[in-house]
Amino acid sequence: MTKAQTAETAAPAQSGIVDMDDLVALCKRRGFVFRASEIYDGINGFWDYGPLGVALKNNLRDLWWQDMVIAPPVGPDGKVLEIVGLDSSIIQNPKAWEASGHVAGFNDPMADCKETKLRYRADHLFVCVFEEGNVWPAFMEGEDEHAVQKRIHKLGLKGEFMRLPFTDKKIAANLAKVQGPDAKEPGSLTEPRSFNLMFKTFIGATATEDDVAYLRPETAQGIFLNYRNVLSSSRVKPPFGIAQIGKAFRNEVTPRNFIYRSREFEQMEMEWFCHPDDAKMWFDFWMEQRKDWWKKVGLRDENLLIRPHDQDELSHYAKEGYGTVDVEYRFPFTAPGFGELEGVAHRCNFDLTEHQKHSGTKMEYVDPQAPDDRFIPHVIEPAAGLTRGVLAVLADAYTADPSRPSKMFMKFNPKLAPVKAAVLPLLSKDGLPEIAEKLYMSLRGKFMTEIDIKQNIGKRYARQDEIGTPFCLTVDPETHDDQAVTVRHRDTMQQERIALDKVEAYLAEKLL
Repeated sequence: MTKAQTAETAAPAQSGIVDMDDLVALCKRRGFVFRASEIYDGINGFWDYGPLGVALKNNLRDLWWQDMVIAPPVGPDGKVLEIVGLDSSIIQNPKAWEASGHVAGFNDPMADCKETKLRYRADHLFVCVFEEGNVWPAFMEGEDEHAVQKRIHKLGLKGEFMRLPFTDKKIAANLAKVQGPDAKEPGSLTEPRSFNLMFKTFIGATATEDDVAYLRPETAQGIFLNYRNVLSSSRVKPPFGIAQIGKAFRNEVTPRNFIYRSREFEQMEMEWFCHPDDAKMWFDFWMEQRKDWWKKVGLRDENLLIRPHDQDELSHYAKEGYGTVDVEYRFPFTAPGFGELEGVAHRCNFDLTEHQKHSGTKMEYVDPQAPDDRFIPHVIEPAAGLTRGVLAVLADAYTADPSRPSKMFMKFNPKLAPVKAAVLPLLSKDGLPEIAEKLYMSLRGKFMTEIDIKQNIGKRYARQDEIGTPFCLTVDPETHDDQAVTVRHRDTMQQERIALDKVEAYLAEKLL
């Protein structure tokens, strides 16, 4: 994928890519994701996770923790890696954010539209540049290709065009031609200016401007601040990792695309501390390891790629090292292109060096077996968005199937599925609800299980398909005689008969 590309016609629709409107509607209808403060018309950039959404998010979180901390992968030397966990405070001493560069440099370029009064992330705008004509329409990054072509046609623009970033020098010299995404006339967009993304807060009941603090924009700095504490209290030494999952906050200029870009989100980050000489080996290792993990949790290989950052994209801490790569996913709003799911960055020794400089605390590691080998560790950082990961899992699981009453089903990896099994008595009489209740009670402490007695069986199957339940256990009149239930498989709709006393073992084999 390049930043500038030529386009003449709309890209063909991608098979298997869900329509975003359909996905958002499902999330609301079935209780995955709600607008925050919805009864007050919401609040832009914030979302609430409903009963199924929080279960899905927790399952993804727990799988990451399992594979990072409880049972870390085997390294390139054949040894099991050492990774420990941490849960640091959301609010830290503001000096930490000065040292990390966030207070001075955590800025996004933004452009205002003088006509509509809307504000845009300048680095998320692109402009269709035509050699002929006096209008160059601007669009948001990830905008549907059909919508792009429709607007170009409406403006009467024809022929080939170059797709350039809004921040390109050619655009800056021709702002009078640029028509904003929501504007009626060209020339209304301002030049980009910096906007700090840090959320301010104040400490103390009688706080003044002297008591400013910040909500963390990333979880990583809490790890760096505790690097020495972990070294001195745990039996670890480089190379080792510190992992953390938690909330982060960024005052995004234009939060959009559902839960993809929001102002409150969750991260799953791990900082891998290693000898500077080994940084390239570990960078390559974690790059492949993280892509493989997303495939393991169920994302299709064709929807994933690894994209190295261009030089002008690199964060300040990565410019002197091996750079940053993104594990990208083909989201519905980026298709046929891709959007960031996780970044793997070589942060060099920037963070530890800066905290050493600002705090006066030594960050050198001295190997007790080789005391002459003193170094400030380099850091490889695999940093994933948990909430962004939830969106990728939802989009990848959405599977159209016209043969079903629901017309679709959610094909979750069974380990991620919010509900693992549903117990469904075929009838609400003849003792079937009692048998179903007994089976449900035997399973509920071991697997996330539902019991559903209402409506006809077809509607109950449709609901379980929409929420992605891998197995439906139907209690029918024959259960009285053979002491067995019918197991319906979500993906194939095939059915098989399983003895009541074998159901727990059957589910354990399929789910654990």
